[in-house]
Amino acid sequence: MTYPRLTRGRARRRAGRRTNLALLGLLFGAFGSGWLAFWTGTVDAARVVTLAHGALGLGLVLLVPWKSVIVQRSLRRAAPRPGRTVGVALAGCLLLCVTTGVLHAVDGYRPVLGVTALAVHVGSGVLAVPLVVVHAWGRRQRPRSADLSRRTVVGAGMLVVGSLATYGVIETLSAVLDLPGRDRRATGSYERGSGRPDEMPVTQWFTDSVPSLDRESWRLAVGTATVGYADLAAGEDEVRAVLDCTGGWYAEQVWRGLRMKRVLGAVPPQTRSIEVVSVTGYRRRFPVDDVGRLLLATHAAGAPLSDGHGGPVRLVAPDRRGFWWVKWVQRIELSSEPAWLQPPFPLQ
Repeated sequence: MTYPRLTRGRARRRAGRRTNLALLGLLFGAFGSGWLAFWTGTVDAARVVTLAHGALGLGLVLLVPWKSVIVQRSLRRAAPRPGRTVGVALAGCLLLCVTTGVLHAVDGYRPVLGVTALAVHVGSGVLAVPLVVVHAWGRRQRPRSADLSRRTVVGAGMLVVGSLATYGVIETLSAVLDLPGRDRRATGSYERGSGRPDEMPVTQWFTDSVPSLDRESWRLAVGTATVGYADLAAGEDEVRAVLDCTGGWYAEQVWRGLRMKRVLGAVPPQTRSIEVVSVTGYRRRFPVDDVGRLLLATHAAGAPLSDGHGGPVRLVAPDRRGFWWVKWVQRIELSSEPAWLQPPFPLQ
């Protein structure tokens, strides 16, 4: 009589352990794909990354029934385990993160008191990372051969199918109910101000701020030479490109100015990358092969760029996310270092 009960007890323990490992994998996968989605600028790549990020997040929701059994078991213990406060805080962060992520996906770009659902989604996700580390460290699990069993693989496959199916249901409901989510770009961004630059939201990287610059005295430093605003503003090079902000919106404009290759002229053979630096110290480095595609823009849709949108001059970098479009460009530097030798996201 005791043997069947022992077997069922062991089965429950194994199920709880597998659930926790699956949750941990989904959490790190969702966090990694979320940051990768910020970095991805091309539509096709963004579509794959966004799908993966959404499915991983929804996978967390699908595991809630199993995780709730583990939580109930823990709460029934006479003496609470250390780290319970961290677990509760983590659960709250994840609930907020998943809820605001779905809200952004279906309800569009709707700032409330200047804060969007996407901003809360990202903030709560970042806050959850140290909590996940602390929580997992306090409940460390050693690898077991059963972790790669056929049963585990089948369970993981069912979770993947269920996550993708749930993602598809949300997409279908957005289309059928004509929710704002049906019109979002592959990156997850919503259209704001295409052809109307004055209607684009004024946003910048969280470490940056909007300066006030005098166009008459402004000069662009290119090596030892300088170029005045009037010379760039007289440029007639035009590029139709989408500014896709990581804040959750995008706008397609006809940008006008001078292509960078006209400003740089002949590039020394030892040059491997081009660094574009803002008056605020913000900077991004590009492969030298990108020079022909980059534009130093002074106008959008025929109107001079405002201070909030990067005036006097901002960089236009087609097929890259908004944080690559350096605002208030002050100088361009040639470097013998490779373009990848920089943080994936600006730190200054």
